Amino acid sequence: MLKVVVVEPGAKPCVKVIEDKLEAMQEVVGGYIEMIALPYDFERDIVLICNEEGKLLGLPGNRRVGDDIIAGTFFVAALNDEDGSLVSLTDAEINKISELFSEIEEFSPEQVQDSIKFNFRYFE
Repeated sequence: MLKVVVVEPGAKPCVKVIEDKLEAMQEVVGGYIEMIALPYDFERDIVLICNEEGKLLGLPGNRRVGDDIIAGTFFVAALNDEDGSLVSLTDAEINKISELFSEIEEFSPEQVQDSIKFNFRYFE
C-alpha cells in the first residue's frame, strides 16, 4: 500500500492510501500513467503520476508544474532510491506537497491544449 497525495481538478489535495499496483494507479488518474519528477526541493526524489494522455483526451487543467499544465487527476509519491519503485510519502512530505498544490487553479481548454509539448531525443 502507498500513502500518496491525490490532487483533483477544482479540489484541495487529499491523502489517500492506494494499492502498489499498476491497475490501482491507473484507476486514480483514469488511464495510462506518466511519471514526472517534481522540480521542487525535497530530501528525496518525489514524483507526480498523471494520465499520460490527459491533454489529448481533453481532461480539465488541474495545476501548473513548472511551465507545464497537468491535465486531469494526479497523485504524488516518493521514489525508492535503490530500485526506483514508488514508496509512501512521509508526513512532512505530505504537508509540503499539500501546501504546494493548495491553490486551486483554473485553465481554459485552450490553455491546456497550448501546453502540449513533444520532446524528441536523438540517440547515436
